[in-house]
Amino acid sequence: MLLQLVAVVVSAATPDSWPTQAADSAVLLRLEVVWNRAHVTGDTSTLADLWAQDLVVAVPGMPVMSKADLLGFWRSGRSTITRYETSNLRVRVYGEAAVVTGRLSRDRSFNARTATDHWQFTKVYARSSGRWRVVAYHASVAAGS
Repeated sequence: MLLQLVAVVVSAATPDSWPTQAADSAVLLRLEVVWNRAHVTGDTSTLADLWAQDLVVAVPGMPVMSKADLLGFWRSGRSTITRYETSNLRVRVYGEAAVVTGRLSRDRSFNARTATDHWQFTKVYARSSGRWRVVAYHASVAAGS
């Protein structure tokens, strides 16, 4: 009897949205690939499309930036990225919001100086009108870097 009760409670608690969450996770992982490629190729049109109008970005060594700030920065040509690789990605979907966490290793040139970064990041997506867009991105220096 107790096992039947537990089975009923567990089945009632099982969200019908699990298949949707899996599909959303797959879409978000594809968007991560698009994000990475756009950074290496300097594709500001793709980045602008991925970023929400009210995007906020906080990364080491830079002031907090908006979408307009970032587009101006990338279009200035002061920085190029030759490697942008993410790992240990974890996607969590919460209805119309999602959080992607992971590690980033990138090689970049900024004002003609080269550097390599190893960051831990958190990216927040929001879905609006059926499209996922990044609303917040935060990175910090990864432990052991």
